Amino acid sequence: MEWLIIGGGIQGCTLASYLVRQGGTDPRNMVIVDPHSSPLKNWLHCTGKIGMTYLRSPFVHHLSPSPFSLESFAKKENDPSPFTGRQKKPKLDLFNRHSLTEFEEAGLMNSWKQGRVTGLKKRGSSWEVTLSHGEIISAKKTAIAIGLGEQPYWPEWARELKDSRPDRIFHVFDRDWSIEGLSGPVTVIGGGITAAHLTLALGKHLPGKVTMVRRHPFRLHEFDSDPGWMGQKYMGPFQRERSLHKRREMIRSARHRGSVPRPLVRSLMNAEREGLASLKQMSIDDVTETPSGSVILSDRDANNTCESETVILATGFEQTPPGMDWLSPLIRDEQLACAQCGYPAVPDNLEWCDHLYVTGGLAELALGPAARNISGARRGAGRIVEHHC
Repeated sequence: MEWLIIGGGIQGCTLASYLVRQGGTDPRNMVIVDPHSSPLKNWLHCTGKIGMTYLRSPFVHHLSPSPFSLESFAKKENDPSPFTGRQKKPKLDLFNRHSLTEFEEAGLMNSWKQGRVTGLKKRGSSWEVTLSHGEIISAKKTAIAIGLGEQPYWPEWARELKDSRPDRIFHVFDRDWSIEGLSGPVTVIGGGITAAHLTLALGKHLPGKVTMVRRHPFRLHEFDSDPGWMGQKYMGPFQRERSLHKRREMIRSARHRGSVPRPLVRSLMNAEREGLASLKQMSIDDVTETPSGSVILSDRDANNTCESETVILATGFEQTPPGMDWLSPLIRDEQLACAQCGYPAVPDNLEWCDHLYVTGGLAELALGPAARNISGARRGAGRIVEHHC
């Protein structure tokens, strides 16, 4: 096997597409390993769960190396409203159909391998990946393209509530709840784009019974980092910076965490005026249960409370490096370089060591603050193809 890609989300599928379309790789000589049964399964689950209709990113960000591929696809589909706004942000359904079509037309469906990676070792001139059911796959080149999706962030008060009342609180991306299964008052915790989309979806399903609780005023940003990071305006100085600690600080400063585009905030305000949802700003430092089984979230400093039957966290993900349960032994055995924050220290070509590559979040110290996004997937895939094919 020539290529093994660990991760079949946006990052892994984009890399696979680039390797076939631009790198001349035969898809029959590639394996994409992912815990899910089909490509982009977790992406489809997460974006569908929150009721998203249009993406935050512009139309040129997608899986295909050809920047205008999605626009051409939309014309063939005769979609009456494929994009929205000045940035031409694509409809989610259109983006998903284009992604799966691109994957199929690149001949990658037969490259798919469902399995969970539990180990990665160097064997001579090849890399061996061990799956949870014991199968071993060997490849000359391996790329790690995993994200943070399996490490949702739970505040301490939320963990305590989960221990005592697991039927009352969920993370938005948990698979054991659905909007259709909710009936009583619901509180959404979070102030970012995921919380906003979920609140609007719940407001339609349970009008007047949903409250969005955020710790801070709305942080208005069109994108989750300045568009200058897409080019050399900011990436130039970033790449010239040799200190990984300073690069980490640049990434932290550049990311608009918990931010929301202005049109989405307007939609939330309209939903509140129409009585579909309530918007509250408060910190949560105490949780109590009522005799009826509902929970009361309290902000003692502001003397503010919110009572709810179900709490849904839209609090993002833990920022620690993903996959460390099986990456840590690899790092130790191969003496791979890592920054103080625990993330891989890789050169601009994303080669961690001989024929082992990282992309996506694991490569953010080389790719910058947009590494985890679709644009970061394209940048990472482009670098790997340019330097190694």
